[in-house]
Amino acid sequence: MNGKLIRRALHLLLPTSCALCGAGSDDTLCAACVDQFFGPTAAVPRCPCCANPVVAGATLCGHCIAARPAFDRTVVACDYALPVDQLVLQLKFGHRLALAALMARRLAVVTAAAAAESPGALPDLLCPVPLGPRRLAQRGYNQALEIARPLARSLGVALQARLVARTRETAAQSSVAPEDRRANIAGAFAVPAPALALVRGRHIGVVDDVMTSGGTLDEMAATLKRHGAARVSNLVFARTPPH
Repeated sequence: MNGKLIRRALHLLLPTSCALCGAGSDDTLCAACVDQFFGPTAAVPRCPCCANPVVAGATLCGHCIAARPAFDRTVVACDYALPVDQLVLQLKFGHRLALAALMARRLAVVTAAAAAESPGALPDLLCPVPLGPRRLAQRGYNQALEIARPLARSLGVALQARLVARTRETAAQSSVAPEDRRANIAGAFAVPAPALALVRGRHIGVVDDVMTSGGTLDEMAATLKRHGAARVSNLVFARTPPH
C-alpha cells in the first residue's frame, strides 16, 4: 500500500478537523483557513527589521529608525491575533505538539520567500529561544525547539538546539510591565564555550513562537553578536500587533 492510500485509510478511520474552524480537513488546517490567514490577501507590509506593520514602501518602522535593535531581520508567518493566536496557546499550554509542525510549514514558506528576494537571507544555523530549567520542567518541552526542528529540515539548515543557554530564570515578558521588560531579560542568555566556534562569523536564525515587544529576541541577538555572530535573523510564527 502506497503512502497516499495509507493516508486515505487513516483519514477514514480517524477523521481530522481543521484546528481553527473545525471543518473536516485532511491536514491540520483546511485550505480555506490557510488561504484566509496565511494566503496573499492576509499579507501586510512589514518592517524588515522587526516585522511590525508599516506603510507600503517604507524601509523601516519608526521604532527601528530611532533605536535599531541588535537583530538584523525578522520574518513572521502571521499576526498574533484571533483566531490564529489559539494555535500558539494550544501548542504552548495545551500540549498539542502537532501544531509545531504546522507553524514550521507556514514559517518555512515566508522564510523561503524572503531568502529568494534577498541573497544571504537564509541563516547558516537555527537555534530556538531557550527556556529556563524550571519552566522547561513545568511544561515538559520547549515550544520554540518543537517549531525549530521541522523548520530546519524544511529549509535545509542545521539546527543547534544548545547554541544559546538561558543563564537565569526570568518572568514571562508578557507578565512584565513594558517599562520593566528590558531589565527582566537583561543578561539572561549566554553562548556556552563549546558553541563559540559555531557562532563566530555566522548568520544565526533564532526561532520562537511569538514576538511581542521584541525584548527577548533583542537580548539574544546582542548576546550572539558579542560572541562574534555576523548577522542575526528572527524566524517567528506570530507577531503581536503594536497597541
